[in-house]
Amino acid sequence: MSNADADSDAEDETAPGELRTPIVAVLGHVDHGKTTLLDKIRGSAVTEGEAGAITQHIGATAVPLDVISELSGKLVDPDDFDLPGLLFIDTPGHHSFSTLRSRGGALADIAILVVDVNDGFQPQTLEAIDILKRTQTPFIVAANKVDTVPGWNPQPDTPIQQSIEAQSDRAESDLNERLYEIIGQMSDNEFSSDMYWRVQDFRSNIGVVPCSAMTGEGVPDLLAVMMGLSQRYMKEEMSIDTSGPGAGTVLEVKDEQGFGTTIDVVLYDGTVREDDIIVVGGQNDPIVTEVRALLQPRPLAEIRTESRFENVDEVVAAAGIKIAAPDLDRAMAGAPVRVVRDQDRETVIEEVEQELAQFEVHTAEEGVVVKADTLGSLEAIADALEEAEVPIVRAEVGDVAPRDIAVADTANESKHECILAFNVDVLPDAERRAKETGVTLFEDDVIYQLVEEYEEHVAEIERAQQENVLDKISRPARFQVLQDHTFRQSNPAVVGVEVLSGTLKRNSKIAKWEGNEQTRVGDLKSIQDEGEDIDELRAGERAAVSIDGPTVGRQIEEGDELWVDLPEKHAKILEQELSDEIPADELEALGMYLDKHRKRDPFWGK
Repeated sequence: MSNADADSDAEDETAPGELRTPIVAVLGHVDHGKTTLLDKIRGSAVTEGEAGAITQHIGATAVPLDVISELSGKLVDPDDFDLPGLLFIDTPGHHSFSTLRSRGGALADIAILVVDVNDGFQPQTLEAIDILKRTQTPFIVAANKVDTVPGWNPQPDTPIQQSIEAQSDRAESDLNERLYEIIGQMSDNEFSSDMYWRVQDFRSNIGVVPCSAMTGEGVPDLLAVMMGLSQRYMKEEMSIDTSGPGAGTVLEVKDEQGFGTTIDVVLYDGTVREDDIIVVGGQNDPIVTEVRALLQPRPLAEIRTESRFENVDEVVAAAGIKIAAPDLDRAMAGAPVRVVRDQDRETVIEEVEQELAQFEVHTAEEGVVVKADTLGSLEAIADALEEAEVPIVRAEVGDVAPRDIAVADTANESKHECILAFNVDVLPDAERRAKETGVTLFEDDVIYQLVEEYEEHVAEIERAQQENVLDKISRPARFQVLQDHTFRQSNPAVVGVEVLSGTLKRNSKIAKWEGNEQTRVGDLKSIQDEGEDIDELRAGERAAVSIDGPTVGRQIEEGDELWVDLPEKHAKILEQELSDEIPADELEALGMYLDKHRKRDPFWGK
């Protein structure tokens, strides 16, 4: 994009007023260095600039162009840019990123995906990539922790190519190997990428920036690439009417002493002023209220004063700001905020309603209860659960309260007597109710882990239910009366047997087949092995059994093959539901038994 408009001083004066700061989100797997990287950028900016050069917003950090230029050395010439700098959103985690929207798109204009060079792509990296793909957000990859490459010789705060030149051939080739692995993983996820200095068009090729959040190596490059990308491809989107009515997204809803419930907002368009009427997305319907105070953190130098905040009259996008106003207790994180000013109030309310409608979660008559910290994370969990075919009965933003326990407790199936809580607190009363009612709570701040924990729980319940069913159900067995092993002829008959396949249990009904006809022989009452009473015999085992009913030499003979007489319903359950739960030889006995019945009646046990 040409920079002709920077040629005229007059235009240059007005440009920063009309071009807003790009909003940057930092995403990546836990422990890959997102927070350290943000801290490094903030820390360096504080040391490099004057104390006031970097401004701490609510939930965001503004790094102005001159500080970026200072940090990046030769990589950024401030005369090449007319964007005012970068605004980093501080909320960690990509779930916040997916939540934070501006008019349907992602709130962040650009993202940094942090990947540990040693670990490569991890589950959360893939989740983040998925979200970047879905929201079509331009991003770069920060290949972090280069300082952990064996034999690395740190060059604090230097551009990465300069740092690489100072390394041994061994360390350099080791690093390259790891970087190409990341490039390969990008390719597996349908993104073409390369070292940033080789990338011509950042829209079709993702730049990979090797760096270290600990030593600051590569951080100048990271800032330079972010500025270059924003200037080149996003200048039009950054162009806003600074005096127009503000539009933003709620980051958090908080109780603030002296102000009641407040909302932390990232403003991405226009201006918000004290006394403005605003419309905020609420739990049931939009909230219309009047701004009482706009609060910003005090500069670092004045942090010792009584109040952590200072009042300002107006705030221009892009910025993070705390808004104090009446009736905000039903406001939701992730919801839109709109200033009404000279627009028609009903139209603005309608716009907010439409935006909230995009977050619809499909609920069913039966299912689990889901609670999440923001609208977007609620939506992301709902998507993950839909994929796992888990129905949801209720999905809401907010902490787990006693009424949520009451809803979960009414579920018809034990696997639905659950609450999946993402990044929220469980109120003490709710915790007590859960213990009393037996409702299971799952808490996590990683979506895929939350879903996995729930799925494991369901698998356990199903295992227990199957074991329970298996205990109550007759098991198939085919066994033979041994020659010369009649210990008593009748009342009861006591004979030695060997199990050919299946599991022979005491208290089983015993049958014998002659041709296609089955006849009931009697009841197997006990099994004795060397004088000890035992519960069951498995395939290949021998023991003495007592059978009530037959007489040896009349109804049964030595050498006869006998069967456990399975009720048709039990045979059906074993074949259709429990075939994975029983041993192979038992399955074999079941198959033979079903075949015998189905010769007479093809639909037996179906």
